[in-house]
Amino acid sequence: MAIKRIAALFIAFGLLASACSGEDANTLTIYSGRSEDLIGPLVTQFEEASGITVSVRYSDSAELAATILEEGDNSPADLFFSQDPASIGAVANAGLLTTLDAVDLARVPAQFSDVDGRWVGVSGRSRVMVYNTSAVAGDLPVSVDAIRSDEWAGRVAIAPTNGSFLAFVAAMILLEGEDVTLRWLEAMESAPTYSGNSVIVAAVANGEVDAGLVNHYYLLRLMDEQGGADAANWFFPTSGAGSLVMPSGAGILASSGRSDAAAEFVEFLLSDEAQRYFADETFEYPLVPAIEANSALPPLQSLQQPDIDLSELADVLDLATDLVARAGLL
Repeated sequence: MAIKRIAALFIAFGLLASACSGEDANTLTIYSGRSEDLIGPLVTQFEEASGITVSVRYSDSAELAATILEEGDNSPADLFFSQDPASIGAVANAGLLTTLDAVDLARVPAQFSDVDGRWVGVSGRSRVMVYNTSAVAGDLPVSVDAIRSDEWAGRVAIAPTNGSFLAFVAAMILLEGEDVTLRWLEAMESAPTYSGNSVIVAAVANGEVDAGLVNHYYLLRLMDEQGGADAANWFFPTSGAGSLVMPSGAGILASSGRSDAAAEFVEFLLSDEAQRYFADETFEYPLVPAIEANSALPPLQSLQQPDIDLSELADVLDLATDLVARAGLL
C-alpha cells in the first residue's frame, strides 16, 4: 500500500530513524502527528499531573502511520496521536491498535471515533473556504462544487500534498464516487497550490490569493498572533466534503508495554481541562459535548457535516492520492 511506500522512502533517507532508542522502559512514548507548538503544553500538563515521563516523536501523521505499519509489533510507540482520521484509521485497519475503554469512547459522539473503538476523536477541525474580505465581494459559493465555476477559476488555493486535503478528497470519493471526484480535481488544475494550510491562510490574508480551502483554525490562530487579519472563514452551508469535520484521534498500540499510562493520556485528552485547551488555545472544536467551542466559531452542531463513516477514510486514502496525481495537481 502507498503508506508503506512512503515509510520505505523516508527510512532510506534516514529521516524516520527511531528517536526512542535507549529510552527508559518507564517512559510513555507517543508518536504525534500534532505539532509540538499545538500539543506540547498539554504533554507538559499531563506529565506534571500524572508523574509519568513522556517522550514525543513529532512528524507528519501520514509518515508516522507509515512508520508504525513498517515497525509492526516492534514499534516503540505506545500511543499514536494523529492529526486526521485517515492516518490513524490505516493503523487501526492493520490490527495494530487495541480497543479503548468504553467510558472514554462514550465521552465523544460516536461519529467522531472509530466504529470498532480502536481510536477516539479528541478535537475537531472543519473544512472551510478562507477568503480575503477586500478581494471577495458578492455571493460566496454554496459548496466546493461551486468553485469549479468560471467566477472562481484560479482564485481558490489548495494544498494537494497536505494530509487534510487528501482526507477531504477521500471524503468526496465516499460521498460522490471516483469519477465525480476526479472531474472536480481536474477542474482545479488552475488553482494556486501551496504546501499547507497555514501558508494558504497567510497568502489569503496578504492578498496574494483570493481564497483557499483549509481547516478552520488556521485563520483564528493567525488572527490571535497578529491581532486581526483581512480574511474570514466561510463555512459551506451545503452538506458535503467541503463541510467535513475531521477529528484528531488517539489510539493505543496493541504492542505497548505501557498501555495503562497510554490510557491515562487518552483520558487526560478527554478531560475538561484538555478540552478547554483545544477550544481556547488551538481554536479547535472540543469533542466532549459539555465543553463549548470558542465564541468566534459557529456551534459544532450547526455545521453541515456529511454523513460518512470516518473510519472508512483510510480505505480510500491511497485512491485519493492517486486521483490527485492523475489530475495533475502533484
